[in-house]
This record gives sequence, C-alpha cells and structure tokens, in this order.
Amino acid sequence: MNDPRTRFLTLLHAAVADGTLVKLTLGKHRGADVTLQNVFVRPVVLKAGPHLAFVWRHATRDVTKNHAPAEALALLEPLIGADFLDAHLFTTSSSAQLECQPDGTARLRVKASAPAAPAAAHDRAKVRPIPADAAWLRALGVTNDRGQPREGMADKFRQIQKFAELLGHLLADAPLPTDRPLTVVDMGCGKGYLTFAVSALLGDRATVQGVEARPELVELCNRVAREQGFAPRLSFTAGAISATPLPAADVLIALHACDTATDDALAQGIAAHAALLVVAPCCQKELRPQLRAPDVLSDALRHGIFQERQAEFVTDALRAQLLEWAGYRTKVFEFIATEHTAKNLMVAGIRALPAGDAASAARLRAFAAFYGIRTQRLAQHLGVALVEG
Repeated sequence: MNDPRTRFLTLLHAAVADGTLVKLTLGKHRGADVTLQNVFVRPVVLKAGPHLAFVWRHATRDVTKNHAPAEALALLEPLIGADFLDAHLFTTSSSAQLECQPDGTARLRVKASAPAAPAAAHDRAKVRPIPADAAWLRALGVTNDRGQPREGMADKFRQIQKFAELLGHLLADAPLPTDRPLTVVDMGCGKGYLTFAVSALLGDRATVQGVEARPELVELCNRVAREQGFAPRLSFTAGAISATPLPAADVLIALHACDTATDDALAQGIAAHAALLVVAPCCQKELRPQLRAPDVLSDALRHGIFQERQAEFVTDALRAQLLEWAGYRTKVFEFIATEHTAKNLMVAGIRALPAGDAASAARLRAFAAFYGIRTQRLAQHLGVALVEG
C-alpha cells in the first residue's frame, strides 16, 4: 500500500536503520490524554548502544524516556496519523512532513535539505532556539562579540530564549496554514528583541511585522533588519496598537502592552481571524476602580498590594474567558521566572472552538457580577455585555 502514511513510516524506518535520523516531531495531538501536546524524538548513544530519546510534552511538564530502536518504532507507528495528525521527519539529507485529517485523508511532502550530522551524542549541552552568537543579538546590544549577554542584558537574553521556545510549542499546536508563508504581527514591539527572535525562528516560513508607537525605535529596527539580512520578510511600522489596521494575520503577538492596549491587540487579532494569539499583559489598571469584592475580603483588600494583585488576576481571568467565548482554546502560564521579570504571565489563545457560546457568555457574566465589573475594554471590542439588560 503506497498511501502517504505508509511512505512516511518507510522513510522513518530507513532513517533509523541507516543512522541518518536527526529528529522527529509529532504535533496536533488528538489522543485520549488531553494534557499531551507534542512528542519529540532524537537519536542518542547510551552505554547500551543507540537509542531514541522521547520527550513527551504535556501542558505542565515534560516526560523523557529512552527506547531501543525497534521498541521506539513499535511505539511510534500507532501514534502517527492517529493520536497525532502531524509528523515532521528530519534526516541528514531531507525532511518529510505528513499531514493527516480526522477523516483519514493524508498528504506527504518531502524535500531535500543541506547535509547535516545527526545529533547522536547524549550530552547535557544547552540547545538554545536562538544561537547565542546570532549577529542580530549583537546589533541590538543584547550580546557581545563572544556571544555572551552584555551587562544588564542577561535577563533579556533568557527572556528571548524562553519566548522562542514557548512560541515553537504554540505554533505546533495551532491550526496554521501550511500552503503559504505565515503572517505574524507583533503589536507594541518596542526595540524588537522578540520580533527578531520570531523572524529568526521561522525564517522564510513567515513574514513578520512589528508595530511600535516610537518612530526612533521603528527606524532602528528597520535598519538592523536590513543590515542583518532579515528584510523584507521582517519589517517595522510606526503606529499605536489601536490605530494600526490589521487586515489579516495568522499569529498576533503583544508582549507587555500596557493596560487596555493588550485588549486592543487581542481584539485586532480576533478580528483578523488569527489562529494564534500570544500576549503578556502588564499594568492591569482598568478594572481596579470597579472591583467590588465580597465583604469577607474587605479587610484583606485594605492593603494596596492585594488590590493590585486582585486587579491583575481578575483582568486576565476575564480576558481568558472572553477569548474562549470568541472561539479560542486558552492557556495561561508563567512566561519566565519572576526573578527575571515581574511581568511573567502569558495568555495564549488557539483558535479551535465555536464562537459565541451562550454557556461561556453566562459564565463570564457571572464572574464579572461577582466582582462588580460592568465594563471592560476587550468585552466592548467584542460586543459582549457584561451586565444583562
């Protein structure tokens, strides 16, 4: 039988047998374990001989296991095309992508690639999604000529690496097009550290646009993009988030857009039918004057720090519920450890659900009523009344 899945499995068996396997990635999980997201496989050499190292990536943890080649292949075969609808195989001479549909149809794409040695050593070397010696990191003042973070930039360097790692996982889980380059927009991109990271991570697979209100930063970023060979697939535009038209986008990013600017960015992404929304909110001030917590909390909320943290929680929890109402499967998690930045919460929305669900609308209205919230910027953008009548 010469169907796409069978041909893919034949390529996989051959790569394992002749030692040309570089890595295998399984995505778009549809199995029984709802916490499982991806499986990553690479060759390693142990004292017992060649093995395949599996990383089972769950929502909140990773599980790593090593299997002998025959055992590994027996484990992988029933997963490919069933529990996982997408599979990417990389060898030293080619790459193959298998895309399966729930109805059983499948498509296989194979292309040659530049020769590369398989990563067979079972070492503890740190593999970063963004190379530390990347020239654009030096050009933006993050690292020095030796690829080391400059003074005061160590936290920014860690943030760039962590963001690139997280984005890679989110992209693998999102229903993104595969027949054309992606369109990615980074709203409120600042000096463009993370915008460059996105473009470096995706390469020719995407056109990336940064939007920033400060013209001097836009000029700087466009110059670095030209000098480092990123243009024209990476460009920067001057403008405010709320005033910048966004006719189409596959991925919308807004990291540390202050207060309701995060809501403006989310609304832009939803209106553009983006498959993936990624925001890291900050300065959640809009709801604080409205909050009317139950009497039992009044003594605790006399303290300003508790009021501030409650406002942050309520704002972002309501945003997550509004995204779910708008048809997005929502994840909320820590972006980076608090010792590196206090602005460490990330909210991601993956388009996957029917929009306008009445039950989700009722739940978010009950949540708003509990805290006395009558209006909120994202709700206004979406036309969602938080108070009935």
